[in-house]
Amino acid sequence: MAFTLESARKRGFLVLKMVLRFFFMCISNLVAIPSYVLYLIVLQPVRMVDSKLFWHIEGIMFKWLLAMVASWGWSTGYTVVEWGDDVQTITEDEAVMLVNHQATGDVCTLMMCLQDKGTVVRHMMWLMDHIFQYTNFGIVSLVHGDFFIRQGRAHRDQQLILLKDHLDKYYRPRDRKWIVLFPEGGFLRKRRETSQSFAKKNNLPSLTHVTLPRLGATQVILKALVAQEENGTVVGGNTVEKKSKGLQWVIDTTIGYPDAEPMDIQTWILGYRQPIVTHVYYRVYPIKDVPLETKGLTDWLYQRFAEKEELLTHFYETGTFPPRPNQNRAISRKMTLSNVWLFLVQSFAFLSGIMWYCILQYFYESLF
Repeated sequence: MAFTLESARKRGFLVLKMVLRFFFMCISNLVAIPSYVLYLIVLQPVRMVDSKLFWHIEGIMFKWLLAMVASWGWSTGYTVVEWGDDVQTITEDEAVMLVNHQATGDVCTLMMCLQDKGTVVRHMMWLMDHIFQYTNFGIVSLVHGDFFIRQGRAHRDQQLILLKDHLDKYYRPRDRKWIVLFPEGGFLRKRRETSQSFAKKNNLPSLTHVTLPRLGATQVILKALVAQEENGTVVGGNTVEKKSKGLQWVIDTTIGYPDAEPMDIQTWILGYRQPIVTHVYYRVYPIKDVPLETKGLTDWLYQRFAEKEELLTHFYETGTFPPRPNQNRAISRKMTLSNVWLFLVQSFAFLSGIMWYCILQYFYESLF
């Protein structure tokens, strides 16, 4: 009887915590996202006078919004341990991140673990499925200049053309540096069977923990952003840049969840899963080592995802990622966030919401 009562008490506490967290997330979104949009509307004169300053300010607020998302997991004990190469050394360079995709929580994990990587989050561009533009965060991503890609063979060619135009219009004009891309084109559970069938027909590795990547978006990004020297001038895509060195690195990023159980956005928000540590492995490649022609790049991408398969197999068997070839043992780094900083960000969002409410109420009463 006591066990039953204790179980009921724990379950009731969990439900109460979930309800309170959901209520807090809703309030946070209702104050933070409209405030972000209103600040940028007011700052439009700054954009006309000094576009670089405007996007600098926008980047700071964008990072704060992503920090709020990160805090939802951080407050529940969802933390991140990083392995492999230290990407801190290249945060001011241009890079593209190639990430395996298992669930919606992958995006939240990256929002968290990139918070302590200098100015990366402020200057980052995301490539996400088009469905994300209809979420609460969609308006923020649209303003920031992220690209929403529509999956499916029927849309593929058109989407790649749109991506190329998007990069020309938003990447360097808004001082973007890193691009986050999920080359698999969908969640692991949805694409695994199709990927294995394709691999069998084409004599390619049959993968379990990842799927074979798609070439299109990666190739468009590399061709558009990799700089080439012409008469002493750096050329990126079709746009001549006197200062930009072009894309310099490819960061092969592998996310591993304990027991191969990925987190989704619902878990991140409601916090009903016990605290877990998500593991992220980085391997950095100089862009000069990445082939740009179709056949070479295809083979290179397949090799990277075959390596991801080996990394995740080792991780699921041992709980750690293997050491690099030049290491005696694997070295991990625990990623941390400042609770004081997260509190200040949340406080600023709520104070901003109150301020904008008072301002809008004043104008409404003045007009009507």
